[in-house]
Amino acid sequence: MPDSPLQLVGGRVTQVPAVDTGGTAAAAGKVIAADSTGRLDPSLLPTGVGADTFSGTAAEALAAGDMVAITSGGIRKASAGTTGSDVDGFVLSAVTNGGTALVYLEGRNTALTGLTVGARYYLSETAGQVTATPVSGAGKKHQYLGRAITTSSLAFEPDDSIVLAA
Repeated sequence: MPDSPLQLVGGRVTQVPAVDTGGTAAAAGKVIAADSTGRLDPSLLPTGVGADTFSGTAAEALAAGDMVAITSGGIRKASAGTTGSDVDGFVLSAVTNGGTALVYLEGRNTALTGLTVGARYYLSETAGQVTATPVSGAGKKHQYLGRAITTSSLAFEPDDSIVLAA
């Protein structure tokens, strides 16, 4: 619950509630407060400001940190395997099959573990995962995803994938 600042209302000093989420008529004209993470909720920001995201239906269960592809059949785990899909983004929260997935199309994937700071990471043959070792083999997809900036955070800056000949 956000703090309640004081405002002059009808000539009297009155405590009024602040809002930590927006996007509704009830939030119009209210004092804004940081959310439970100490940040402004994206619903308080104008369109085009904030994270570049896409919401869609998950075509399978997704884990926090998974690298995903946006397909006509829904959002699914990306894979460097011969039948896999290129990475379009990542999810920061787990999503059940058929649930609504919020895909981040750029930024930091902060839901990973075991990364080596400064190492380059690529799409793995294991669906949804990253690897420090580029894949090899005919028909597999080589796709650079970004560099680790902490042991749990990847600066996501993907390149186009390259289908390997051998």
